[in-house]
Amino acid sequence: MWQVVGQSKAVSLLQRGLEQGTLAHAYLFIGPPHVGKMALALNLAQALNCEAAEPPCGACDSCQKIASTKHADVQVVGLTSNGNAGETKSRTEIGIDQIREMQHSSSLPPFGGKYKVFIIDGAEFLSIEAANCLLKTLEEPVGKVIFILLTINEKLLPATVVSRCQRLELPPIAASEVESALNSRWGTEAGKAKLLARLCHGCPGWAILATLDESLLQQRTERLNRLLEIINTDYEERFTYAAELATQFSHSRGVVGGVLDLWLDWWRDLLLVKVSCSDAVTNVDQLATLNEMARGYRLSQIKAAINSLQSAREQLQQNANPRLVLEVLMLSIPSKEGRINPTAQFSVKYG
Repeated sequence: MWQVVGQSKAVSLLQRGLEQGTLAHAYLFIGPPHVGKMALALNLAQALNCEAAEPPCGACDSCQKIASTKHADVQVVGLTSNGNAGETKSRTEIGIDQIREMQHSSSLPPFGGKYKVFIIDGAEFLSIEAANCLLKTLEEPVGKVIFILLTINEKLLPATVVSRCQRLELPPIAASEVESALNSRWGTEAGKAKLLARLCHGCPGWAILATLDESLLQQRTERLNRLLEIINTDYEERFTYAAELATQFSHSRGVVGGVLDLWLDWWRDLLLVKVSCSDAVTNVDQLATLNEMARGYRLSQIKAAINSLQSAREQLQQNANPRLVLEVLMLSIPSKEGRINPTAQFSVKYG
C-alpha cells in the first residue's frame, strides 16, 4: 500500500498511470518541506519495482530495499551524497558531475529491478550547468527509466526543465488527517498526536520526526521560553538577542526562519484566544499560558505584533540587513506593560 500520509489526489493519479501503463518519464513533485515529496517518490519507485501482485506491497525484498534507499536501481541525487570510504560530503548545489553520473547510469539496463528510478531531491539547487545537462536527458527519454524531481519552489527551476515534467502539487494536509495517521501508524499518544498535528502545519514528515525524536519538541520548548523572556525584558536585552539571531542568520537562515515562524504561531494563537477561537490554536499544550497572556494585550497590539513578524520575514527573504530588521522587530513587540514603541512604525530600507 502507499505509505505517504494524505495526498490522495496525487496517489490516485500515479496509481491510475501504473494500472494503465501511462506513467510519464519525468515527474516534478512540488510542496513545502516535510509534506511527503520524498515519501511519495519512494512509494512510486516501490510500485514500479514491487514483486507482489498489488504494488506497492511494502513487504517484498525490493520494496524494503527501496524504503531503506539501498536498491541498486533507485538512486537519490541531492546536496548530500556519499563520498569515498563512507565519507559524507555536503554541497551548496547539485553539480553537473552528479547529473552526468546519473545520465550514465540511466543508459544502462536495470540491475535487478524492473525500472530505474532517479530522485533529485532539492531540484531547485541544480546548478545552471547541471540543469542544462538534465534537460538533454529529459528531452530524450529511454524506456524503463523514470526521473522524479522534488522541489519546494518550481520558480527556481528553469522553465524548460519544468515543461518536460508532469507536475504534481502536494499541498499541506488537514491536521485531523495527520493526527489520525500518528495514532494509527506510529502509535503516538493522543495528546501528543494532536499537538504535533497542529505544530507541523500540514506537513506530516515533521510530525513523524518529532514522534521519533524528542529533542525537536524540547527545542520548541526552549524557543518558546526564550520568546516569553524577550517579551518581558527591556530593550537592551532585546537588542542583544537581535544580534544573536543576526549572527545565526549568516550561518543558517532556516534556523532563524524557524524561530520567527514559531513566534508567528504564538501571536496568532494569542489572536485566536482573544477572539474566543481557542479550538483553532496551534500550541494546544500552552492554552493556559495563552489565555493568561491574552488578557494583558489589546487586539490591536496583537495584530501589530503579527504584522511586524510577517514584515521581518519578508524583508529577510529580500536580503535586507538582518541585524537592522531584527532590531526593528524587537522594538515592535509589545512590552510587558502592554505598550508598542513608536519606532515600530519605522520600516527597513534595502536595495
